[in-house]
Amino acid sequence: MEKRDQMAAGDGASGGFTKNKTLGSILNLEMIKDKTGEEIAELWTKFYSAKDTISAVIPFLYALPQKEGYEFFVGQWSGHELHFTSLINVQTLGENAPSQLILYHYPDLKEEKGVVLMTAEMDSRFITVHQAQCLANQVQLFYSTQRQETYRLVETFNHHPADFKHMSVIAELEQSGLGSTENELKEAQIASHELR
Repeated sequence: MEKRDQMAAGDGASGGFTKNKTLGSILNLEMIKDKTGEEIAELWTKFYSAKDTISAVIPFLYALPQKEGYEFFVGQWSGHELHFTSLINVQTLGENAPSQLILYHYPDLKEEKGVVLMTAEMDSRFITVHQAQCLANQVQLFYSTQRQETYRLVETFNHHPADFKHMSVIAELEQSGLGSTENELKEAQIASHELR
């Protein structure tokens, strides 16, 4: 990574920034193809810990309201994509756990028009449109928040997992109003649709 980092700094940089920076320009993808996600995250973190910059490997745990209680989903960013899979899949299948929902973010118009467009694909055998909407709303809740306490949950999950409390996510959801059961969510969406 060090060699690629030096090459990227001198290649096409304007004002100290690299244009069209790709993961392949930073990391030798061929060398990591047999590594697990955890091993890659550890390499990434170690490499950037010695640099005067910031970096992250950003997964997070989301609580999806069900008829009785909550089901936890892990969200993992990959570029402009956010992949979700249930925690039970991660626990049983590890890095081979399939995505059940992917949110695609398109920042192409961000500079010119001030908008980032988003769409999703989901495996309808495991997740409904209402549940996908709830997870997308949580992404906004945890990443676009003005409350430090809310974003601190993401930081704790990633940097101090021993201190992370699953119930903190549920408490935040309930405080925000997103922690309704699936039936309540459907009723709210039906009512919202009828008002239109």
